[in-house]
Amino acid sequence: MREEAGFTQVELAAKLPGKMQSYVSKYERGERKLDVVEVDEICAACGLDFVSFAQRYVVQSASPA
Repeated sequence: MREEAGFTQVELAAKLPGKMQSYVSKYERGERKLDVVEVDEICAACGLDFVSFAQRYVVQSASPA
């Protein structure tokens, strides 16, 4: 999502109040889990509607790997 929005980790973190680049890095590497509020904040920072993101996630999760 971040890359599709054209942001670096630093740029995205700057859009998230109180977050640093390491926050973005850790959740992207799977070292940190996100709650739904955090996902919503990241979606908003990337200019994506949370519902659209969730629908896309469900569709991708249902597709065979």
